[in-house]
Amino acid sequence: MALEWLDSLDGVDLAELSNLYEVAPLGHKTPADLDIAFSNSRFKCFVYDAGRLIGAGRALADGVDCSYICDIAVHPDHQGRGIGKEIVANLVELSKDHRKIILYAVPGKESFYKKLGFRRMTTAMAIFKNQAQALERGLVNET
Repeated sequence: MALEWLDSLDGVDLAELSNLYEVAPLGHKTPADLDIAFSNSRFKCFVYDAGRLIGAGRALADGVDCSYICDIAVHPDHQGRGIGKEIVANLVELSKDHRKIILYAVPGKESFYKKLGFRRMTTAMAIFKNQAQALERGLVNET
């Protein structure tokens, strides 16, 4: 059966989406938080296989200057089949009229995104709600 690709949050089971992030594994994201995050994102991508959610991603975008691609997740049973690459490609295409497309990657996944045309930024900086945890996970450094 062919995969089904959707670009709307309408009809998405938020508990199923939350479970996808848990098993991907990209951490715990509550259904309520995902509802807010995806509702406030300009571009969305959901991938279904036989009615089961197996992939998702989103992009926060202002329509002109910046699109930020984030929360790319593929169910472990479907990883390694190019689905993540297609999700990113879809979001990049939707973001193509922006001056810059930024992506936040989980440490260790940088080479995957480099193959898709992304390059490491030298000036990116962040403030995390839990800075100590971000430092521990290698998301930021002290310098």
